[in-house]
Amino acid sequence: MFETIRWEGDRDGHAVLIDQTVLPDRYEEIDIETPAAMIDAIRRLSVRGAPAIGVAAAYGVCLATRGIESKDGVEGALREAFPMIRDARPTAVNLHHMVDRMKAAYEAHAGDEPLAIRDRLLDEARGIQSEDHALCVKIGESGAGLIKDGARVLTHCNAGALATAGQGTALSVFYAAKNAGRKFEVFADETRPLLQGSRLTSWELQRAEIPVTVICDNAAGHFFGKGEIDLVVTGADRVAANGDAANKIGTYSVACLAHAHGVPFYIAAPSTTFDFEVPNGDSIPIEERAPEEVWQIAANEPPAEGIRFRNPAFDVTPAKLIAGWITEKGILQPPFDQIR
Repeated sequence: MFETIRWEGDRDGHAVLIDQTVLPDRYEEIDIETPAAMIDAIRRLSVRGAPAIGVAAAYGVCLATRGIESKDGVEGALREAFPMIRDARPTAVNLHHMVDRMKAAYEAHAGDEPLAIRDRLLDEARGIQSEDHALCVKIGESGAGLIKDGARVLTHCNAGALATAGQGTALSVFYAAKNAGRKFEVFADETRPLLQGSRLTSWELQRAEIPVTVICDNAAGHFFGKGEIDLVVTGADRVAANGDAANKIGTYSVACLAHAHGVPFYIAAPSTTFDFEVPNGDSIPIEERAPEEVWQIAANEPPAEGIRFRNPAFDVTPAKLIAGWITEKGILQPPFDQIR
């Protein structure tokens, strides 16, 4: 495995990210030294995936106090940083949860000396990263039994190590199954418009020596119809209290296809991705991204005037289409009392 995000140094150190926008052509790391740079990295998808964004947000809070030695300075920097980082992207709830957790850590130690406050914040951020790593391992253990020898498993987008601080959510299930000696194949939807499946998931699985076949998003129905898909496992960016799950755009279509062909569809996500303040998927905010992401893959020049583009980054899969939610506490069903 590799580290998608890490912190280098002490309280005056900085974050380091794998720049996922240039994979798989190049493996590059970028140094992040300010909250603004972290927000930019989150928004342009240098770091992506709900758990990884949560860790990045926590380190972004630490960056806000970098080099500050006065209590007033720390307080002022954090007062500005908390809402800015929290608003970096709207759908992935881990970002909001981890900023709120960092804020609570600050408030619990606001009376301490400024350097002690900064050390406490860095400890909290490192703890968030360590905890996510452990959650990923447990998710893999929870779901590995779903994958049988000879299984053909479809996944959508990237829910692997690149999307977390550990070995992934959906892909953690695959890694655990491989470690248990299972032989299986993964079908990876390319995941338009930014191709996280063909660029990132295939890169990860190939490194792990798990057989992977990339298919166009609109070819999924063909493979379901031919009986070549036995199971679907995806990640999620937010799970509502009733089990409705927001994930990368196109996941709902896959879930409908799976349901129509009698193929079990599972969501793999840690408890940190569940939002019990949101009753159902209708209340999950869906990010809309720039139209250029849609048309630039096929053209270098903007389209003719008058053509509109819509680019929702996520859709919501209703709970009724989900066979189970693979978490660190096992494969659960609503109302998720084990993780509330």
